[in-house]
Amino acid sequence: MKRTTYARYAAAALAGTTVLAACGTESVGTGPKDASTHADTLAETVADTPWVPRKVTVDGKDYVLSGKGALKKARITFKPGTAEPDDDGGDSGGSVGCNSIGADVDIRGDTVKVSDLVQTLIGCPGAVGEFEEKFVAVFDNDLKARLDGPPGARTLTLTSPEHDTITLREEKPPVLKGTRWSLGENAYLTLTKDNTVSGSLGCNTFHGRATVKDGTDKDGTIEFGRLATTRMMCAGPVMKTERELAAILDGKVSYQQEHDSLKITKAPGESVTARAE
Repeated sequence: MKRTTYARYAAAALAGTTVLAACGTESVGTGPKDASTHADTLAETVADTPWVPRKVTVDGKDYVLSGKGALKKARITFKPGTAEPDDDGGDSGGSVGCNSIGADVDIRGDTVKVSDLVQTLIGCPGAVGEFEEKFVAVFDNDLKARLDGPPGARTLTLTSPEHDTITLREEKPPVLKGTRWSLGENAYLTLTKDNTVSGSLGCNTFHGRATVKDGTDKDGTIEFGRLATTRMMCAGPVMKTERELAAILDGKVSYQQEHDSLKITKAPGESVTARAE
């Protein structure tokens, strides 16, 4: 991804230029002792969790991200690590609703240091473009972090040296049962609290028994009973994929859920990764 400056980004957005790429409160950082004590807490809480940008406050004025499409797309993930001096961008970033951004992030104590920020230059219209412009200007900084709220529903506030702020909300991971999990084009499954499963293999639909046994908060096993399917004949490649999926969704399997991703494994080399819809 080619590095760009904030000024260049803003100019491109204004000109319409398109470059295609694309139960309580926990606060961190009330002093030197607190920063040291909570260093791991902040890094572990913030890292690898999708955060939804909601508001940027600049010079006392609030800019709120709105629009179903922008809110659905906007996600920022922090992956702290040592910055590579000769590389632009980094593993942290995501989308602010329209453009994609990437940056290096170093979390120490209550400070989130963002550097080497790069972004695509899609011209984003109206309020979304304005929100992104303000977000990028504040985000590319040494930011003081504050966490509020209970686990699973935290708010992360990042404050710049100029006292401007970014407010992000923790994305609550989807529940295993009741969520429709996409297995690919036209294929999906839904597990229920009544130990049943239904869905599609891509062409044919199915239903049957499926008993979930939790191991930890992120993984466990599912015991699939014999699945009843419709008998439609589809194109060769589709039928091949159906047979492979049916073979995995048979008997006892293990699963690992990571936010909106669900990996189902039958045996080494036999697995499928689903995404929450």
